Amino acid sequence: MNPFEQKPVAIKDTIMDWRTVYPTPYNKMTVDPYTKVRIILMNGIEVESIFFKHQFHRNCQNNDLRRELALSRRIEQQQQKHINWLKPIDETQLETTIGYEHVAVDLTAWLAQNEPNPYVKQALDFALLEDFDHLYRYANLLDLDAQIPAQQLVKSYVDITPGRPTIAEHRFPFDSVKYPVDFKTADLRTKLNILIITAGEQQTMNFYMNIGNTYYNDLGRQLYLEIGMIEEQHVTHYGSLLDPNCTWLENLLLHEYMECYLYYSFYQDEQDANVKSIWEMHLQQEIAHLHDAVDLLRKYENKEWQQVIPGGEFPKLLQFHDTRDYVRQILGQQILLTANREEYAPVPQLPKDHEFFFYQNKVNHDVNAVASHNVIVEHQKKCNIDYRAEAKTNPVQELTDRTVDNTTIARS
Repeated sequence: MNPFEQKPVAIKDTIMDWRTVYPTPYNKMTVDPYTKVRIILMNGIEVESIFFKHQFHRNCQNNDLRRELALSRRIEQQQQKHINWLKPIDETQLETTIGYEHVAVDLTAWLAQNEPNPYVKQALDFALLEDFDHLYRYANLLDLDAQIPAQQLVKSYVDITPGRPTIAEHRFPFDSVKYPVDFKTADLRTKLNILIITAGEQQTMNFYMNIGNTYYNDLGRQLYLEIGMIEEQHVTHYGSLLDPNCTWLENLLLHEYMECYLYYSFYQDEQDANVKSIWEMHLQQEIAHLHDAVDLLRKYENKEWQQVIPGGEFPKLLQFHDTRDYVRQILGQQILLTANREEYAPVPQLPKDHEFFFYQNKVNHDVNAVASHNVIVEHQKKCNIDYRAEAKTNPVQELTDRTVDNTTIARS
């Protein structure tokens, strides 16, 4: 499908009334995990669109252009509410968090499997193992505090087992900055992947920044605080791959195209009739936004959309599926990696004066104060073992002992 060839509706005609904006929530007991994954991701995509347009607005002097941004941004705000309010009242903060980390694992794995640029693929594989571990830590907290096995929420779609331990993920800020990708020569798949993963990780960062301190006990608050700091690293990590040479209007076109691509992808796969109708409605709205972006690019920069997105035909659609074998493969191969400026290196090969060790000694010098470690220790004290839901044994031998939390692998 080529959204540039679709006939758009008038943007003003896509403004929704209150009955439309407020949706019928899903049933948390029967919802398919991939429906939740799509909802969480699209909420993050809409938040990114809103943030981007606010920043564009603040860096633009032309009020005619700013009015165009205000119009589409208002509808993006309605879309964000339309999606985010699908979450039911009875779904707890921590149950939603399990969904966020499920998104991070299966989305990152799918993008990595379909990424033609080796440098971008490595960036995806690297952070994948960290979000995978976050799912394990939050799942232990859920079982510890609410006696709810996270497998009930994710079903058998994703394994729950240690990844690169969260304690080993804390790195000096310089090492999160990667080389930007040249979007003029990059594959369209690569452009979309970077835009999607940056928006998705940003929303997880925002979520933990805002709700982490509302958890009802200290251990949970501390876990959200710690993992929230890793999400900051991930947003820097992925955001640094974006091309800083793209103009504001080129970026606007790319954002609208990405939204069209995702809504169309998810409309194809969605099984929930109510949610499917939302994807269809939002797709039509985004096609209108895309065509408006085309007109603005032509008017203010004298450029055609083909100069930014040659051809316009959607690449392979994003389709969530079982990525467990792929995650196990990457975990077995890359457990020891850490970031090393723009590249990556096994921790045992770093020089002793590397800033990784400096930062670790600053934040993790007292292992007993590290929440991601303590949540496993507390579960082991209560249940004798940690909480896991594995199709196969963890591929890393050092992570197979369910009675001890490993705090040295990939760290010393």
